[in-house]
Amino acid sequence: MAAVFEYLVRFVDEDGNIVYGNMSEPKTVEDLVGTQLPLLTGDPYNGFKLANKSAVVQKFKVPSQPVVFPKPADAIAGPSDDVYCHPDARSQLDYEGELCFIFGRDCKDVKENEAFDYVLGYTIGNDISARNYIPQEVSGGQMGYGKSFDGFAPFGPYIVSKEVVGDPHNLQLVTSVNGEIRQNENTSDMVWNIKQIIAHLTRGRTVRAGTVCMTGTPSGVGWFMHPEGFVRDGDIMEVSIERLGTLKNRIVY
Repeated sequence: MAAVFEYLVRFVDEDGNIVYGNMSEPKTVEDLVGTQLPLLTGDPYNGFKLANKSAVVQKFKVPSQPVVFPKPADAIAGPSDDVYCHPDARSQLDYEGELCFIFGRDCKDVKENEAFDYVLGYTIGNDISARNYIPQEVSGGQMGYGKSFDGFAPFGPYIVSKEVVGDPHNLQLVTSVNGEIRQNENTSDMVWNIKQIIAHLTRGRTVRAGTVCMTGTPSGVGWFMHPEGFVRDGDIMEVSIERLGTLKNRIVY
């Protein structure tokens, strides 16, 4: 079955409508604005169909602030641990390879120009997600529940120093499932940079040393594949980020 879309884009068209479109190959945000894309009808929850219409990309619809949700301590798993999945979380189980940073000191109300002073180092994370618990009608609009099952936050294999990493916004991230590459993007595509994330997270609240922050995932998750690319019992997820190593975990029912 042919895919309905190759690279899914959510944008604002020339009439001010928020729409979904398809690109045949990846492009930067700068290159996309002003181009015409084929439109899709539907949504990520119920699937898409070709609309036989097109629209010009005017701007991308993004939140005015970073989206934040917590993962509890028992969601943590090691860099080579098997991840047991509860029966109720198996129907739409997904991966999200992500760059992570670790706070090295307690902090509050950090300014962007001081943000990196509070970073201990970087690591890799996989924000494993039960998508069946994420739609608004199920979760009340809260993403945290479907992402907070035990073991749904593998980290590792190291904490790599800022000096070794250099620019955290110029690292290639690759996620594969059973050897098939699903995500292959650069951290330069992050919507919010780490300075902005730290300033937002610490606004009016204390963040403790040792807190790990996942910074978001690039395109290529199973939820947006056609047919859907959810992971199943025995599947092996690998997330690699240059200079940070590889995180490898197997799903176990």
